[in-house]
Amino acid sequence: MSAPDDALASGARTLSEYDSRDLIARYGVAVARGALAADPDAAAREAATIGFPVALKLCGDTIAHKTERDLVRLALTDADAVRAAARELLSRRRPEDGEVSLLVAEMVRGRRELIAGFVRDPQFGPCVVLGLGGILTEALADVVFAPAPLTHAEASAMIRRLRASHLLTQPFRGEPSVRAEALADALVGLGRLAAERPDVRSVDVNPLIVREGLPVAVDALVVLGEEAAAAEPPAARAGDPVGIVERLRPLFHPRGVVVAGASTHPGKFGFVALHNLLRFGYRGEVFAVNREGSEILGRASLRDVSELPEGRADLVFVCTPNAVNVPLLRACAARGVKAAFIASGGYAEAGDEGRALERELVRTADELGMVIAGPNGQGVVSTSVSMCAQIVAPYPPPGRISVVSQSGNLVSSFLNYAVQTGVGVSKAVSAGNAAQLTLADYYAYFAEDPETAVVLSYLEGVGDGRRLLAAMRALVQRKPLVVLKGGVAAEGKRAAASHTGSLASDDRVFDGIAHHVGAIRAPTAEHAFEWAASFATQPLPRGRRVAVLTSAGGWGVLAADACAAAGLVLAPLPGDVRRAIDAMVPARWSRSNPIDLAGGETRDTIPAVLDLLCAHSEIDAVLHLGIGIQANQARAFRSGSFFPAHGLDRITAFHESQDRRYAQAAQEASERHGKPVLVATELAVADPSNAGPLAVREGGRICYPSAHRAVQALAALATYAELRR
Repeated sequence: MSAPDDALASGARTLSEYDSRDLIARYGVAVARGALAADPDAAAREAATIGFPVALKLCGDTIAHKTERDLVRLALTDADAVRAAARELLSRRRPEDGEVSLLVAEMVRGRRELIAGFVRDPQFGPCVVLGLGGILTEALADVVFAPAPLTHAEASAMIRRLRASHLLTQPFRGEPSVRAEALADALVGLGRLAAERPDVRSVDVNPLIVREGLPVAVDALVVLGEEAAAAEPPAARAGDPVGIVERLRPLFHPRGVVVAGASTHPGKFGFVALHNLLRFGYRGEVFAVNREGSEILGRASLRDVSELPEGRADLVFVCTPNAVNVPLLRACAARGVKAAFIASGGYAEAGDEGRALERELVRTADELGMVIAGPNGQGVVSTSVSMCAQIVAPYPPPGRISVVSQSGNLVSSFLNYAVQTGVGVSKAVSAGNAAQLTLADYYAYFAEDPETAVVLSYLEGVGDGRRLLAAMRALVQRKPLVVLKGGVAAEGKRAAASHTGSLASDDRVFDGIAHHVGAIRAPTAEHAFEWAASFATQPLPRGRRVAVLTSAGGWGVLAADACAAAGLVLAPLPGDVRRAIDAMVPARWSRSNPIDLAGGETRDTIPAVLDLLCAHSEIDAVLHLGIGIQANQARAFRSGSFFPAHGLDRITAFHESQDRRYAQAAQEASERHGKPVLVATELAVADPSNAGPLAVREGGRICYPSAHRAVQALAALATYAELRR
């Protein structure tokens, strides 16, 4: 961990290793036996009491890096070796070391080494850490975090999250598996220490050696500093649920919208925002404000906000230069406007001067009782009132996904996927710099919003981490939250800082926070949307047992591999299912899961098998591969010179109707039995007009472009379902 070095650089002090070990032992961490000695002879006596072989270290409150200074001697087998090592170590002390002692400790041997402890993250507060230790710490970077304090269940979940957790949960090179209860107890104790001792900045236990299944601390470093300020209780900062709905009502359900800075030039934001409101049929009144009073899109405009009829508009969409936005807010508030979306840039993302303007903007809005989204934002969408208040396209179909993003471009990406897949959106907002309304506010609102079933979020900067954590936790207890995070690598962090005006927290800490609260973290924008679309349209599975129905063997093999990689279980095919399928198709079918019908199906087989699988108590979810094959051949028939003669018109219609029927059967079986049925084919992108994937989209569900993408979405559903249970 780098926290000790950072803390020392800021003027903190360390406890000696002996005192560090004593402190963590009082919080339930098993520690190797050890004793202090003042001189070589005393060290030899203590070693004889402990039992050879022993380790010997130079110990003091100012000695933080013993290994780097060559202040450790291991595997000393007799008293003479201890005396000689003690004399050598004492000769290596420096004036700045102050008072030192010799620490004699038992040798703890084991093939597995861990690192544990806690750090105080500047945004999320104290976080417990666990990872592979020793020489593997930097090489593998297999480290997980969770906010302190921890429950025993949360500590156990940390252990499972290690990529190499199998090295702990299973016997290893003749050694028994780690006693998970003891390791979890140690993590809980470290979390309790973090909560009870605000004067402790960090604890570094490395290595924590597994001996006969028991994790034993061999070295420890405690860094002290000024007491950390007590954080305001998260629940008190999450916001009143009823209040947040009313507070954000003017933003998402305004009676009318004012476009300030409306322009006659179609290349200007003020023109595009007005156009999109009108083009997509916003149900309220629209008012354009243009200082020349020009006619725009056939509509008269107001020269000044003061001409706005009082009480007719709740929301102002601001496209004016930042220098005039504070008086603009005051003028709008005087006419009854309660919310502003500020597309204008030049605020915190632009440097110190912009940050000052942004602070003034927030102070003004707070004084006026207005909410402001942005600044430096792209727009806000609310499909229930047909509102597309954006400076870009597209406008999505209505649905139950709500999007909040610190990047306007990512809002566009998600909305484009909604248009492509047909899985719709309820609300979408570009948070921009999030000067007043932060992600925590939007999460609190979406948790209460009856039009939202799942939240899809992109973030770069964390801001108030404790408040964000509380809001994420409250949201996830009610609805799924799919998160895509930028600013992971150093280069990405620099880009995020310049983009949103806020730095991203350490990615491993954020990852631990997301896992801890149950947010589903996606690796790419494509995955993020597909997972959110799955939550919005599919039932949650009761478990991880999957049946794969495929029209060709290779797809099934790849799907089986994908299930194993994603932590899903390819369900053994129940005997009654096997016998039922035996009665439907010739004997050449696979007779196992994946279910490959080998071309033996009739027109009714696939719908019947889908229902059979969904109905079975030993199957939690179904993956249907190969839809669209018949319609693909129909396309070849239809596009050739032989069509429509030779019976091609009839067979083409039949093929296309069958693939539509398969899509409908998958959705009907899913809804009838309350189980997810995911349909996948590359034709979803290779030929979106194919009758199979087209029918899936028309049914309101997503057709996945590959088995792997469908399996990963199903794994996300299963993970959240387990959290809810």
